[in-house]
Amino acid sequence: MKKILLIITLSLLTSTNLFAENLNWFFNKWLFENGHHQYLNEQGSHNLNINIKNKALSATNIAYHSNPNRDTLIYYLWKYSYRDRSQHLKEFKPTNSSYDFKFNLIEDKFVKKQMKTKAILSYLYYQDGEVLIDELSPKEMLGEFLNNETKFYSMSMGKSVTSYLVGHAICEGYIDGVDARVNDWPIIKDSLYHDQKLINFLNMNTGDQKYIDEFEDGTSKLGPYEDTDIATTMRYHFNNQNTKKSKERYNYNGFVTQLILNYMKFKIGKDYDKFYSKVFNDKIKIKNSIRYGYTSLNESWGNGHPNIMATRFDYLRIAKAIMDDYQNDTCVGKYLKEIYERRIPKKLTEKRNEPAFNRTKSYGGQFHMDFPGLKDKIIFGMGGYGGNMILIDVENSRILVVNSLHYNNKKYKYNHKKLLHDPFKNGKQIN
Repeated sequence: MKKILLIITLSLLTSTNLFAENLNWFFNKWLFENGHHQYLNEQGSHNLNINIKNKALSATNIAYHSNPNRDTLIYYLWKYSYRDRSQHLKEFKPTNSSYDFKFNLIEDKFVKKQMKTKAILSYLYYQDGEVLIDELSPKEMLGEFLNNETKFYSMSMGKSVTSYLVGHAICEGYIDGVDARVNDWPIIKDSLYHDQKLINFLNMNTGDQKYIDEFEDGTSKLGPYEDTDIATTMRYHFNNQNTKKSKERYNYNGFVTQLILNYMKFKIGKDYDKFYSKVFNDKIKIKNSIRYGYTSLNESWGNGHPNIMATRFDYLRIAKAIMDDYQNDTCVGKYLKEIYERRIPKKLTEKRNEPAFNRTKSYGGQFHMDFPGLKDKIIFGMGGYGGNMILIDVENSRILVVNSLHYNNKKYKYNHKKLLHDPFKNGKQIN
């Protein structure tokens, strides 16, 4: 028995090492092909001091509590933005002319100062129809690897984009409304999610906290559900195991958003690609391709994943479309107003605190709401791992898009009060 366990362990270690070596090979290839030869030895290997404490975790995120050096940040920037993700992300290309922004740039010395020492990749501030601040990470930090076509990856900001798509699915007649009961989807039959209202999913208060808790250790009691289709996750963790709904309360997790996305795809059916094109091409008017996720090859099992890759200005285009719908009181705008009115309190405890940049009082329809210090503003917030944040002041026409590689409570904790909140108090003054 011990011999068998040893063989299994050695095989796992070997496969892990091979995986890490493959990643290094592709990373070195990317450095060479993009002219970053100063980071390569004559043999073709990199000369960077990359510090990954656990090699087995080389394909995951930067650990929240870590304080990586610049060389390590370069490696993770490649992993997040440039390595081949075609096995898990589909590319959606624009077909129409894009929306072009107007610029009236002002200098913000504090933003520039923060970007010299923090892992912020891009900072865009939009106000009253114009981009006022447009900053990329300085060259000496990470700027030499960035341009306007760089795509930034996020899973959590994809949650809010999914909600925006749901609004369109409701307005197109595919879903009856936020109070529609999810009782016609065979995949979730006999689980605690069956026959609940869609608004419960949107507000993440489905009563699933007994089975999934991403606050406790940053993962989930379900295991790696993010790499699995819905049918498999339901079969192993929910169906036929006497799963029962607990008391409804805010329980932030990615699995619920996977359910929302795949239920929407189930309702739309074969027209989903046309639907997606109508939203991103006709409404948002993206300029560059969008990448969105999937987890298995069998679409009928629920293989969609709400992760997203987009350029910084396409993130701004998404935010502007949300703001325009709200202000123009379109059908989707009415949906946005409804999810705002039906937001729920988070009631976070110290144990279940979100990162400070994401710590709001309320949550509604996959958006963070009621930001501290901005209680008189209706702001839709899209927050993601690593300090990524999009804030949309839907009444005062102000939008902030922050793409960030890493955030923690030490070296890489940026000043969220001055960078995120203050621009929305009175707006930016134009000289």
